[in-house]
Amino acid sequence: MDSPLDIGTHLAARLRDLRVRAGLTLDGLAERTGVSRSMISLIERGESSPTAAVLDKLAAGLGVTLASLFAAQESAAASPLSRREDQRVWRDPESGYTRRNLSAPGFPSLVELVEVVLPAGARVAYDTGSRAATVHQQIWIIEGSIMLALGEDTFRLGTGDCLSMRLDRPTVFSNPTENPARYVVALATDPRAGLS
Repeated sequence: MDSPLDIGTHLAARLRDLRVRAGLTLDGLAERTGVSRSMISLIERGESSPTAAVLDKLAAGLGVTLASLFAAQESAAASPLSRREDQRVWRDPESGYTRRNLSAPGFPSLVELVEVVLPAGARVAYDTGSRAATVHQQIWIIEGSIMLALGEDTFRLGTGDCLSMRLDRPTVFSNPTENPARYVVALATDPRAGLS
C-alpha cells in the first residue's frame, strides 16, 4: 500500500506530466477546470492533499479518468499482471473513501478497474458535467449499498447490483447506511467522442 507521501509524490508528477502532454499551462488548466492556478500548482508540487472532487475536475479537463491520475504512464514493456501489493491505494481526505487501482500499472488497456470502499455515512460529489473525453462507467456492488445520484436520476444499489452510466452529468455517491460499502468501478474512455 502506498504511503500518503508516495501517493502524493506520484499524483504531483502524474498531474504535471498529463498537463504538459496536453499542452496546457497552469492558467490553461485552471481556466478549463475551474480549479485555481494556485491550487493546481500546490498539487503539482506535492504541497496539497486534493479532494476527490478537485481531482475529478482536473481529470475531466485533461480528458482522462480519475483513475488515470493514480496510474503509471503507459508503456509497451509494462506487465499485464497487477499484483495486489503493487496496486495504488488513495484515501480522499474529505470523505475518507479509499480507491484501489486494480488494473496493471502502465499496461495499455481501454478499460480501467478500481475498487472503492465508501465508509458509512460518507458522501462524494463530482459536479463535473461535460468532459474533454467521453467516459463510460459501470459500478458493481460487492458488499453493502449506496445511493448514486446521476444528474436528476437517483439509484439505490445493493450487493450484486450493477449500474452502467456515462460520466456526463454531476454525480453523487453516498452511503446512508451504518456499514461501509465496497464496489468495483470499470471505466472506458473514448477520446474521439469528447468535447474540444
